[in-house]
Amino acid sequence: MTFEVRTRSLPGRPAAIGSAGACTLVVDRPADAGGDGHGFNGGQLLHLAVAGCVSNDLFREARAAGIVLHRVEVTVHGDFDGDPATSTGISYDVLVDGDAPRARLRELVDRVDAIAEIPNSLRRGTAVRLRRAQLVGEPG
Repeated sequence: MTFEVRTRSLPGRPAAIGSAGACTLVVDRPADAGGDGHGFNGGQLLHLAVAGCVSNDLFREARAAGIVLHRVEVTVHGDFDGDPATSTGISYDVLVDGDAPRARLRELVDRVDAIAEIPNSLRRGTAVRLRRAQLVGEPG
């Protein structure tokens, strides 16, 4: 599966619309950091990617195991530090309510922790590189 996502800034604003196919969200900075304060900042999106992946994988793996989940909450914690700022680490908590004994739900959580794509990509240090920059501006 290949992914392509895009952000496009709103005319004359620092906020942008992030899109992946037909799905969208607002990307922005807090007002005190020069944004409009109407959307997720990059750090929040990184942490939300972990939460979303774990949540999705819990439902996928539960279905494969014949477990019906009634409620899943994933809370992700982290911070940034340094210059340039980098993540100081990410941790997460899960709440899982399902129609299986707690031991099976624990096995499900452990399986997802071992296979979830986004956490594993971060744990293994996925390479990120600038591929191309198209610059439009005044000559010189």
